[in-house]
Amino acid sequence: MMKLLIYLSIFLINLSCGSSDLGQTGTIPPSHAIFNTLLKKHVSDQGKVNYKGFIADGEQLDAYLTLLSSNPPDRETWSDEEQLAYWINAYNAFTIKLIINHYPVKSIRDIGPTLSIPLVNTVWHLEFFTIGGKKASLDEIEHKILRKEFDEPRIHFAINCASISCPQLLNSAYIAENLEAQLEQAARSFINDVKLNTMQATGAELSSIFSWFKSDFTRNGGLIDYINQYANVNLNKDAKISYKEYNWFLNE
Repeated sequence: MMKLLIYLSIFLINLSCGSSDLGQTGTIPPSHAIFNTLLKKHVSDQGKVNYKGFIADGEQLDAYLTLLSSNPPDRETWSDEEQLAYWINAYNAFTIKLIINHYPVKSIRDIGPTLSIPLVNTVWHLEFFTIGGKKASLDEIEHKILRKEFDEPRIHFAINCASISCPQLLNSAYIAENLEAQLEQAARSFINDVKLNTMQATGAELSSIFSWFKSDFTRNGGLIDYINQYANVNLNKDAKISYKEYNWFLNE
């Protein structure tokens, strides 16, 4: 029953990913230096997050979030790389803020509505921050901006949902100048992480991310074609695919 609800929820999301009006004219891309420093200090090379450390440095995190909130992208003048770096960092930084606001928690899914319908009415729909003076949610950034406005499936390896089965949180901020290399590394690291994806030539047990967002990965070919771009072990064209149970426990 739960799997049915999840698949139905994904179907509804893909149907209703409207546009977002988050943004502002006349802005310039903000520096991500503060976030970069915090990530290097409080995130391990394996993506484990020291949320107590972020709490201790809460004023610095808040200063960065204020910088983001006050300088939303100008879609006419910012490059795609500048916009993508902004939204990826915003998603990750506000996720950290959400966790430390409710810390200690065992899972991000412990936060949010009492009645939670998977991917329809959840913690990701909470409008707990503003962008350019407008209330916003993590769901809006992911589904109405990153997935809607950019043909870039690698964003799924860059944004982090504070959970063990998520792609690891990079311990440096995404920046426009290095974005291509950072996204390539994020894709390779995630796909070849044997804890998240188990692969042999004849079959693979993949992260549920590849099931939930399959349409994003198959715009220019099949899922196996996409995986084989990055995998150390290439899958046969007829490889049997199944999906792992997602571990939502906190990535600390």
